[in-house]
Amino acid sequence: MHVSRRGLIAGAAVGGGLLVAWALYPRRYGAPLPTGPGEEAFGAWLTIGQDGVVTVAVPQLEMGQGATTLLPQIVAMELGADWRQVAAGPAPISGAYANLPLAAKWSPLWHPAIPALADDADDLLLRRWAQERNFTATADGTTLAAYEMPCREAAASARAMLCMAAADRWDVDWEECDASAGLVTHQDKRATFGELAAEAAQYDPPSPPPLRTDSLAETGERFLDPEELQTAFPRLDLPSKVDGSYQFAGDVRLPDMAFAAIRHGPLDRAELSSFDKRAAAGSPGLLGVIQGKRWIAAVADTWWAAEQALGALAPRFRVANPVESDRIAEILDHGVRSGEPQRVAERGAGDDEMGKPTLALRYDVLPAVHGAIETASCTARLSDGRLELWLATQAPEPARVAAARALGLSAEDVVLYPMPAGGSFDRRLEHDHAIEAALIARESGRPIQLVWSRWQEQLMERPRPPVAAVLSARLGENGYIDTFRARLAMPPAAQEFGHRLFDNRTTWAAIEGVEGEADPMVLEGLMPTYAIPNVALDHVPVRIGLPSGRLRGNAHGYTAFMVESFVDEVAHRHGQEPLAFRMSMLGGSPRLAQCLQAAARLGEWGGGEGGSGQGIACHRMGDADSGGNIAVVAVAAAGEGGVRVSKLYAAVDIGRVVNRDIALQQIEGGLIFGLGLALGSAAEYERGLPVYGRLAALQVPQLTDSPDIVIELIDSEAPPFDPGEIGVPPVAPAIANALFSATGLRLRRLPLLSGGL
Repeated sequence: MHVSRRGLIAGAAVGGGLLVAWALYPRRYGAPLPTGPGEEAFGAWLTIGQDGVVTVAVPQLEMGQGATTLLPQIVAMELGADWRQVAAGPAPISGAYANLPLAAKWSPLWHPAIPALADDADDLLLRRWAQERNFTATADGTTLAAYEMPCREAAASARAMLCMAAADRWDVDWEECDASAGLVTHQDKRATFGELAAEAAQYDPPSPPPLRTDSLAETGERFLDPEELQTAFPRLDLPSKVDGSYQFAGDVRLPDMAFAAIRHGPLDRAELSSFDKRAAAGSPGLLGVIQGKRWIAAVADTWWAAEQALGALAPRFRVANPVESDRIAEILDHGVRSGEPQRVAERGAGDDEMGKPTLALRYDVLPAVHGAIETASCTARLSDGRLELWLATQAPEPARVAAARALGLSAEDVVLYPMPAGGSFDRRLEHDHAIEAALIARESGRPIQLVWSRWQEQLMERPRPPVAAVLSARLGENGYIDTFRARLAMPPAAQEFGHRLFDNRTTWAAIEGVEGEADPMVLEGLMPTYAIPNVALDHVPVRIGLPSGRLRGNAHGYTAFMVESFVDEVAHRHGQEPLAFRMSMLGGSPRLAQCLQAAARLGEWGGGEGGSGQGIACHRMGDADSGGNIAVVAVAAAGEGGVRVSKLYAAVDIGRVVNRDIALQQIEGGLIFGLGLALGSAAEYERGLPVYGRLAALQVPQLTDSPDIVIELIDSEAPPFDPGEIGVPPVAPAIANALFSATGLRLRRLPLLSGGL
């Protein structure tokens, strides 16, 4: 166990010695995995059956990113299992699966008692907090960082125990046995995992676990043959998704279950004022009407019957200050022009020597929505004081606690069955529907399945926040950037989200709770990777009344657009070729420079000259050593039908690649998602209601809109970086820069062509 020097000092300061620091040590957990007949549990991570099937616990939400393949693959490789006999199952809610890297990254959101301890995944206070709160949230691409080593250690321990059981049978030294392809062998002797499982489970594993090599634990290098790591392990979830047997929350069926539809009031803080119950009395299949303070639900024998009954009820809501897009724009404009900035980061001398900027440009970003195919769905059953929830959630413990509080239960009386999500993009970090389903089930006296309509999904969105920004620079004599300053007016959306998730606050209470606070997390990705000596980053926190939250790519989705558009404009205004201009400032970032060169080669970069329709952009997420790097060349043109992107070329360095197929799928998906954010996905509001209520109105890419995509993965020995988010940030600036080369127009607003230049 790593004990940081800061941890010991803080422990001594709080309690007068090592006793308090020792009390911060994490608890040890028994095996939380349930086992069926003929199955044996090997710690918290895997079971082995008499039939030889190895089932791996996955504490992360499967929402298309491949978590239910990646973690089983890591176990299979370390254990020596036959991939054809490997299965995945949801892990129970337990502190044994705490996501420590995410808890460290999100430490500003959960307000630890001693904040200085909470920025390192090895700190004892953070570990105790994450374990006691069963913090297993799926977000920010931390699956491998959090769980690769625990999975390897669990598999190595199980492999040793299997070898011990076989060695006792054969009267040999267990360390002379080998495990591969689901078999333990010694010379000409062999036994299957299934044959050995019951005996093996009785042995104590060696400590430390005998990893196949110790290099990964010490240096992050590969632990198996490089070619084997590049082998495509077929996704475990694909067969059932293809044949339709894959079960989502909306597929759950329980005895005596009814279906619920719901109507919410306008944003924000609306109250139900009236409805016509008599008009719905004769609705076919209607079983009841449940009234909440801010919503109304109909329960029927089918969801469609419930939805039709809601239409007849014609509910009306009262709201004092409904959200208006025009008003939001006014607030942001005032903030960026004359609001009080708060410095959140700087490099060198900051902006002390800025003087009058050589160049200052305005950028605007509209709220952006998730567009997940599956709307919010939850099945709830309350019986004998015990609530059961079937729910797709990225944060299972906060959802469980929130539902328990709504019913006046203890969290121990709530059982949450994790279901996969039909897309999320961070939408399922919110859990309003779980609370509503629990309340409706209580009032109905029977199991219910609540499904939001697409309109309700759009209405209840927590979009990526809108932004108004001014980026300015002072240029040196050689035309390169000497001083860079960025001022962003926007709500402290990350802190706001933290109050909702960790403190179970309402949207309006969360907004009030963070009013006026600077939020460094909403400026992530804004610090230039380029070697600009002096940088100043300011946040102007504003209150816009619109609840906002997290979305795939998060702040990087707009900060990369601003920085890469700005850098491109500086290059063109001073007669510099955009690729060469960038390369000249990347001497301290060789991984990003390599990606930039590779993308230019892939896309046959011609310099981005006028009329070429080529644009280039690059971006890094995370730090220089362990972060992800990407460069994109886009080919685009503008016409009567809008913007047409014909090609995207991407070179990506995500460190050591664990599963090549999944990495390519996720990067390609991120590029398409970034295309949607560049050209659509915006939310606008009138009188507290979204202007767009259907997916078709969001202008997300259809199949015919999808460009040709070419991706090159750069070989790297760096630690693995999540491929799911890295594709999003550079797409919008690459397209914007391509449109400039095609048309001569500079677009500084997202979505592009949404108004303004």
